[in-house]
Amino acid sequence: MIADASLGCTRAFITLSSTKLEPLVEFYGALLGQGAKPYQADRYAEFCLPGLRLAIFRPRFDQAAQFSAPNSGAMSLCLEVVDLAAAIALLTHLGYPPPGPIMTASHGREVYAYDPDGNRLILHQGLG
Repeated sequence: MIADASLGCTRAFITLSSTKLEPLVEFYGALLGQGAKPYQADRYAEFCLPGLRLAIFRPRFDQAAQFSAPNSGAMSLCLEVVDLAAAIALLTHLGYPPPGPIMTASHGREVYAYDPDGNRLILHQGLG
């Protein structure tokens, strides 16, 4: 190991890979209340949130298999919301209602949901 070494990272973001890009772009545009910017039809879309960028891309044909996962695995996109009930209503309206109940934890209330590709979302409403 090299002492005092770092990546020199200046920004971080989450990416979702999908061969069905447009349904995800439509879903996240409606869920987040914004259009993708930058946006390249059928190739790449990006949404900017406070402290986070969410990028969605279509992998090249020769890369598609390495990005297809049968489930969401350990990665989740956690979105802190002001009104959990309103967020659940929006997901339900979009056709992706949470499959389970609201859970209460020491840090607030949350519910799990999934986007059109099966990526896990955690909608969280903090205490107070």
